[in-house]
Parts: sequence; structure tokens; C-alpha cells
Amino acid sequence: MGGSTADGLVVVDKPAGFTSHDVVAVMRGIARTRRVGHAGTLDPMATGVLLLGLGRATRLLGHLALTEKEYTGTIRLGQTTVTDDAEGEVTAGAGATGVERAAVDAAVAGLTGDIMQVPAKVSAVKIDGKRSYRRVRAGEDVEIPARPVIVREFTVGDIAGATAEDGTAVLDLPVSVVCSSGTYIRALARDLGAALGTGGHLTALRRTRVGPYDLGAAHTLERLREELTVLPLGEAAAAAFPRWDVDDRQATLLGNGARIPTPPLPPGPVAVFGPEERFIALIEAADERARSLAVFA
Repeated sequence: MGGSTADGLVVVDKPAGFTSHDVVAVMRGIARTRRVGHAGTLDPMATGVLLLGLGRATRLLGHLALTEKEYTGTIRLGQTTVTDDAEGEVTAGAGATGVERAAVDAAVAGLTGDIMQVPAKVSAVKIDGKRSYRRVRAGEDVEIPARPVIVREFTVGDIAGATAEDGTAVLDLPVSVVCSSGTYIRALARDLGAALGTGGHLTALRRTRVGPYDLGAAHTLERLREELTVLPLGEAAAAAFPRWDVDDRQATLLGNGARIPTPPLPPGPVAVFGPEERFIALIEAADERARSLAVFA
């Protein structure tokens, strides 16, 4: 399917300690191109699936970032931190002795489904045009409005008692979460701790899937330095979006941005393919006509 090695998707298994931007900088060196972007930021502490686009594939990234995500992690009950994860200093440590499993399960159920979530304060959310984390670090008290997110699955494994560095008796909960784009797992940890009256924060996070791309498709930076594995543009689009196959005439019209009639299509972005598996465009159907989101032909 169409596209050179400089046009495609790279699925990275991000190491801990790297920002998403650090990974982009490394990839620019590996791929020898400035045109590298990423879909869906991962915090430095987190590891796992990070989607990078090379060349024209950067135009797919905004749409890929909106797909469902899956995580595994560890939530620590008994302490809150300024960042809602282990990167920030502890702000309160009530401990978590005497918390019953039934109470944990009930609190988790309350954070599952369609919920309103306040993002973590130390985050890239913009408030009046300025990143929230910059405002917090400048000493401002930030109020972030709640936003709707969907937590499809939120499961807790075997709870383990532990002792924090400062001697606080805490509980560590292994969790797995399937959620919509824009869901903060750190905020789930904070809110679970708040619901149980213990405080809580995230101590480990691994993203295991973004849309159709899971850890099975991901490569470490070391592996990518040895051999750059790029998913061609057309394959990346076919895996991530519903498809519409068109004839030569329709392909030419869509390639020129024309709003031609569409068959019944699912809502959201649709990948359009012409003859011989040529990836033409990403469109969405509006009033039964194609509206171009990005043209690749």
C-alpha cells in the first residue's frame, strides 16, 4: 500500500523517563526526517504504546489520538501527590489501613462508565491558552473544569499492603483500564483515593493499546535504531478506520477535495481507497456527502 518509508506509522514501546517529545526527537534522528509527530501524549513515568507519524502520516495523528486506549498500572492508596502520580512530592499521607475490598470495588464501579472527570492539575490541559502544569509550577491555584470521558473497563487485581518510603502504611492496587481518549489514569487514581477517604496516586503506568495498535506491534527505540519498522500509510489507515472503496473517477474527485455523495458510512473518519489499494483520503460523511479531513492521493 502507498507511501515511502518516510510516510508511515511507527509504533513505539516508550521507555520510562522519556517525554513523548524526547521520543519524537530520537525518531527524527533514526528516520532522518524533521516530519515526525506523535498521537496521544504519555507522561515520562509511563511506558508502552506511543504512535509516531513520519512524513505525510503526521496528518493521521490527530484522528488516531481520538481512538480507545488500554492501560495497566498500579494505584497506591494512602497518599496523595501534587501530580497525582509518583513523580510529584507527597502532599498528604493518611495511610490506607482497614480499607475493605468491597469498598474498593464499589468506588471503582462509581468511576466506571460515562463519567465527568477533572484532569490532573499538572497536565498539558490548556486553561485560558496556558498549559495547566505551567500555571501550577508558577504557584497558581488552578481550577480545571470537568469533562466527559468513558471508562469502559476498570478492574482491580489482588491488593497488596506496602510501606511507603516515609513509613506510611499504604495499599497497592494493580489495575487495568480501557477508556476513551482524554481520560487521565492519574485522575482515576486520585478520585479512587478520594472516594475511599485515603487519598491515592499512580505509581506505575503502561499503555498496552491505542486503537488497533497494541504492544505486539510496538518496538523499543533500541530495536528501531537497528531496523526502522514503518507501517505504510495505507496499512495504518486501513487498520485504524472504517474503509470505503471507490472507483477511479471517485478517487480523482476525492483527491481534488470534491464533496461527492457517499454510501451509508459509520460516523467519524473513514479511509478511502481507490483501485490497487491506493489510499486516497480520510473523509467523514456529512449530509451523505464526503467532507475531506486529509487528502493523501
